[in-house]
Amino acid sequence: MSVFSSMPVRRRVTGIIALTLVPLMVLVGVAWAEVTDNMFPTLHTSSFCVKGMHSTPCQTDNRDVSYYMDSSGEFMLETPDRTDVQNVMAGEYAPTDLVIAYDSTPTFSGGAETDIVYQEGSAGISDSADGMTWCDGLGGDIVDCDQQVVRIRGNGYYTYSLVCHETGHAVGLEHGNIASPQMSKTASALGCMKTPTGGTTTLGANNRDNINLTY
Repeated sequence: MSVFSSMPVRRRVTGIIALTLVPLMVLVGVAWAEVTDNMFPTLHTSSFCVKGMHSTPCQTDNRDVSYYMDSSGEFMLETPDRTDVQNVMAGEYAPTDLVIAYDSTPTFSGGAETDIVYQEGSAGISDSADGMTWCDGLGGDIVDCDQQVVRIRGNGYYTYSLVCHETGHAVGLEHGNIASPQMSKTASALGCMKTPTGGTTTLGANNRDNINLTY
């Protein structure tokens, strides 16, 4: 049983609101595209948001999402990879209810940390993974994180679709096998959250709706 199945966390509340609004949206002709709830926590989530290099997902701590791309040192992004991040944030996440802003003077401690830090490198990443997202600074409750790190391998691994995928994890989106109802991890409805992710896969309607329901 999910550790969240009986807990009054934010996503469960917004899910209830969404269900009560569906008849109204149908009446006014609004199309609703969500086919599965893959926003942490779902009915199949089995852990809390924790700090450290774990695969445990978290939501970002609020709808105002600042991001930074490492510009020096071991995990510095190359120019094409910086372009991919900028394009994904502008083309996929800015059109949602999230408020996206680049932080040129990032904060790594305290209560107002930069929300997502992008890095390029392989340190700490499993040999079977192309990238990883983890919480580096817990938020105010058991579901959110104040700062998340996205690290993707270099040498061609930084792609539009993989940046979209790992950014999805940073705001709480999960794979199909954790969704409710559960789906194949390769289901096209999951957009860039399907795995493996390739090509120029975009966020997709299901993920956008889950983000908007939450934030």
